[in-house]
Amino acid sequence: MKLSVIAWLSVVLGATIVFTDATASHAAETLPLLYEDDFENGIERWQPSDTDEIAQPSWEVVELKNAAGKLTKAFRTTGKSDYEPPFRSPPNFALLKDLTVGDFELTAKVQSTNVDAGPHRDMCIFWGYQDPSHYYYVHFGAESDPNACQIFIVNDAARTPITTKTAEGTPWTTGWHEVRVVRDVDDGTIEVYFDDMGEPLMAAKDKTFTWGQVGLGTFDDNGNWDDFQLNGVEVKPGKSAASTESK
Repeated sequence: MKLSVIAWLSVVLGATIVFTDATASHAAETLPLLYEDDFENGIERWQPSDTDEIAQPSWEVVELKNAAGKLTKAFRTTGKSDYEPPFRSPPNFALLKDLTVGDFELTAKVQSTNVDAGPHRDMCIFWGYQDPSHYYYVHFGAESDPNACQIFIVNDAARTPITTKTAEGTPWTTGWHEVRVVRDVDDGTIEVYFDDMGEPLMAAKDKTFTWGQVGLGTFDDNGNWDDFQLNGVEVKPGKSAASTESK
């Protein structure tokens, strides 16, 4: 775990830390930093959905240029995983190991590289993941329809949109973009941001899952992730926490 010294001191000493980046400032002032990753040291903390990683892994670390034109390493998903979910839902994802959260704020840089994917060109973020049949995810689809550019729940059935604030689509380009997901379990709110950190691209409200793992992925496209950061409240669920709360 790569814990920022500045963020650690801000939590322990109660200090007010001033960041030049507005997103980092918002996260540091509200929730403690739990984990961050620039993927420069591998992906040991991540568990891909692949069931046969040796034959044809769908995740790898690659070296490429970031938004500033400097060489960096990124977490790349190269295509559809061989994983078959129990219900219609994304087969290609990587979960952050050994960390379960309730309230959280997740930020990352993302680059979609499947320029010919059409209206369902996407990348996804996952949270509240309890098992393959119970979790949330957001689908950053190029165009919105009932199966794309929505916030979804997978609850022992095929993914179902729960979006209350919808978008016409995700404005993908070939460059890097900033994304953020904010979750408040008490009131059930979910806010999803894309580049504009002042106004959510999508929003939802649901209290079904109040804890779970987080992850990165796609439905069946390819792209890159970098500068992952997770601020939040760590939860260590026991057997009693395995049940879900009704909406």
